[in-house]
Amino acid sequence: MRGSEVVRLQNDLKSLGYFWANSTGYFGSITKQAVINYQLSKGLVADGIVGKNTSREIKLDKIIKTAKSYQGIPYVWGGASPSGFDCSGFIYYVMQKNGITVPRTSSQQYYNAGTWVSKSNLKRGDLVFFTTYKAGPSHVGIYIGNNQFIHASSGSGKIIISSMSNPYFAQRYIGAKRVIS
Repeated sequence: MRGSEVVRLQNDLKSLGYFWANSTGYFGSITKQAVINYQLSKGLVADGIVGKNTSREIKLDKIIKTAKSYQGIPYVWGGASPSGFDCSGFIYYVMQKNGITVPRTSSQQYYNAGTWVSKSNLKRGDLVFFTTYKAGPSHVGIYIGNNQFIHASSGSGKIIISSMSNPYFAQRYIGAKRVIS
């Protein structure tokens, strides 16, 4: 890694609270220690090397941090911006903001994005789908771990975190997709 890649890594680690120095593009001892501290906090091999697992975890943390930053933003049917989101517009916006391309609608996300994953194998960042107001995938959220997901809720009228065990969602769960490899 060098130059702009290192600046991006330093900025990512800074946004996650692991890097405090200026982002210089130089991968020296300060950046390496920040990577090691991050790896230790995630239970990864703490070697200071930004390999596939470390990169994936950083990306997941950024996505979840982005999603959580919009908690309380109003639900707006057809919305896909910080002035208001519907469920799939929220997913589309958060993923795009983090360099992940997904289709715009929950149905398209369900049928055309990522790879299927079982409920027992859910990981942070997976998209979770529900059948709500119509048959098929009509609602989507981002799984954030600990049996919770974040989504634009029409019932609550805003972006919220809900439990996968909530009876309403537990009965309507229809599947999950992994869009971050």
